[in-house]
Amino acid sequence: MLFLALSVSASAAAQPQFLVREQQQRQVVLPSNPGEPVPEARVAAGVATYLRFDAPIDKASLELEGRPARLRWVDVGERLVAVEPSVDLGAEEKLVMRVRYKDGASPAVATLVLVSHPTLVDKELEVVRRPRTVEALETALAEKEAELAALRALSGPAGLVFSGRLDPDGVQAQRIAKVPASARSGLRVAGGEGYRARSWTLAVVRVRSLPGQKPWVPGGARLTRADGTTVKVRSVDMNKAQLAPGEEGLVTVETETPFWKAGEVFLLEVLDKSGVRPLPILEVNL
Repeated sequence: MLFLALSVSASAAAQPQFLVREQQQRQVVLPSNPGEPVPEARVAAGVATYLRFDAPIDKASLELEGRPARLRWVDVGERLVAVEPSVDLGAEEKLVMRVRYKDGASPAVATLVLVSHPTLVDKELEVVRRPRTVEALETALAEKEAELAALRALSGPAGLVFSGRLDPDGVQAQRIAKVPASARSGLRVAGGEGYRARSWTLAVVRVRSLPGQKPWVPGGARLTRADGTTVKVRSVDMNKAQLAPGEEGLVTVETETPFWKAGEVFLLEVLDKSGVRPLPILEVNL
């Protein structure tokens, strides 16, 4: 009996002793300059730590010190690295981890160090790059909104124009006369067409932004009949997210179901999002 008790005690002493630590969820920001401190990930034996990245990472590029001697397992996903140490790291021990982002943005490589803390462990660690400025975020939002509008347009009549599947020589097509450039807007209309179907009409205008102008994005439109009444506009789209200086694009204006006689002349004004650079007023047959 004494021998059995000693054997059990020796076996228990040989097993890893896991300390109980408070598990936390937090965020670290990767440095943008080489001289800044490298963020730490606090790990512990017997606890899986999940490092979640703010962009896709290259799985094959992962470099992690201590494999396999100090780590029980490591798993790499599209945006995730999971690690679990087999033993607690020493008080001064640091295991360097590097992984490359797929998008190539700065910093291109995420570098962290795995460390041990006596009372804390990171259960989930969100790894992010430097937060972008408000101006950069507003620009990115505007680009995404324009892209969404372009995708939405592809499901309607405007998508037929952008894809080249709507032939102006087909049925119910009317030409839009050329008009001179507007000194106010810095835009030139290079012509266009008006299309009419049973449930919609569509004005298509070829627009060129003159050199030296700011990027232009359509934001709305007004269609007015000869008697002064307006027609409901369903959508205003363009085949580009924005019109850069010197570029040409197609702007489409889709209306409600036509209740007027074919060929009626309308006044069309396309407004930009800023409200200060409208297109010249056009005469459109729909």
